[in-house]
Amino acid sequence: MRCGDFKESYIKDEQIFQSFFVKFWLALFTMFLILIPFVADAYILYVANLIGFSIIGAVGLNILTGFTGQISLGHAAFVGVGGYTAAILMTRLNFSFWLALPCAGLVAALAGLVIGIPSLRVKGLYLCMATLAAQFIFEFIFIHWESMTQGIRGINVSSPVLVNFPLDTEKRFYFLTLFMVFLAVGFARNLVRSRVGRAFVAIRDRDLAAEIMGISLFRYKLTAFAISSFYAGVAGALWVSFMRIVTPDHFPFHLSIQYLAMVIVGGLGSVLGSIFGAIFMVMTPELLNALSSALSKMIPDVGQLFIPMKEVVFGALIVLFLIFEPLGLAEIWRRIKAFFLLWPFSY
Repeated sequence: MRCGDFKESYIKDEQIFQSFFVKFWLALFTMFLILIPFVADAYILYVANLIGFSIIGAVGLNILTGFTGQISLGHAAFVGVGGYTAAILMTRLNFSFWLALPCAGLVAALAGLVIGIPSLRVKGLYLCMATLAAQFIFEFIFIHWESMTQGIRGINVSSPVLVNFPLDTEKRFYFLTLFMVFLAVGFARNLVRSRVGRAFVAIRDRDLAAEIMGISLFRYKLTAFAISSFYAGVAGALWVSFMRIVTPDHFPFHLSIQYLAMVIVGGLGSVLGSIFGAIFMVMTPELLNALSSALSKMIPDVGQLFIPMKEVVFGALIVLFLIFEPLGLAEIWRRIKAFFLLWPFSY
């Protein structure tokens, strides 16, 4: 802690932007994000959009798992519910994208409320099994309810239109993704500072003590599931509108594992950690693909060996990361900031 850096109230202690220095660098970073589409190619913007969708979904899961302590292995199912809801509303009921987007989040939140009911009676591994069952139930619905979801053929959707301006390219859609990421992160950051957020943390740390203090486990556990699922539904609706098609293959079980890895690698109980984890999980496979392509140019036969090993390398990176930095990327960032705050002194 820096000498003289003390706060006189809880509100000041919980301020998001506690100094002009933080505001200045955040403004520069925001300008950088806004200017990226004007200098980057389509592939980079494609990856940037994927990172944005992942951030929204990871923030939602971190609210449930990191802040409330409710482990979920069915997050991809709620992403799928949001994606299919948006696609059905836009294609069958002629809803505009701007109306289908919040509706997708609300339907996913309703599904989260239903799936969250077992959390009132079970927790830990038993809750994992309940959410895992939800994942396979929704996958079955996506595939076999063909009259509504078109089964494995999927549903084709049109690009969003903003005042007669179609968002049909990676560059145009990037600004929508960036705006939604700012909304999602801003809401989550303020939520965890509120009374609701403190109740979530109390339930995570010791639910029995929280209940004794007057915190309603019924209300706040279901609220956490609803908010998390709402985030997932919005991420799914954005993903479907970006890809312009939705099929059951988009929401497999391993996507739920990837989301869980995002919040663990980034840092449980940290909104910033969700961002770091999403970037890590999306960029690592892309970097491995680039490395494979570079090596195949120099050594033609190396690609046949390296491509099957990419999943192994990817998994090994995560395992090694968790062994040597279990608190996640957010903790590394905190230590870096602390170093520069204290430099050149050692205390």
